[in-house]
Amino acid sequence: MLDALLARGRAAAEALMTDACVIEAVTGSTTDPESGEVTDTVEQVYAGKCRVQQAAPTANDQRVGEADLLMLTRVLQLPVSASAGIRAGHLVRITACVHDPDLVTRTFVVRAEFAKSHATSRRLGISEATS
Repeated sequence: MLDALLARGRAAAEALMTDACVIEAVTGSTTDPESGEVTDTVEQVYAGKCRVQQAAPTANDQRVGEADLLMLTRVLQLPVSASAGIRAGHLVRITACVHDPDLVTRTFVVRAEFAKSHATSRRLGISEATS
């Protein structure tokens, strides 16, 4: 009975995931010998449907070097069965958003991993630095 209830809950949660994202892990970096520009090398960890939520209106001011940044926090929801292995530090890029096109191409960093036994979706705390 529990398995059937959990399956229905997961199906309902996934029905709300109308956005799409790509999640990547930074695996190293390369340096262009001509320009000296350093570029991260990445490995795709997940690509598929998602849902971006704002759990609470939170933002933190942070100073990085001489720049003042506003760190915005959100919650990313993913299908449980297809999203194992996502960890803090992975990069999230929103590739499609049906109801808020302003989210498309925005990049977030996974900051928190939430887990529970009977989850209807995988929830991740993500943040975005804005200037």
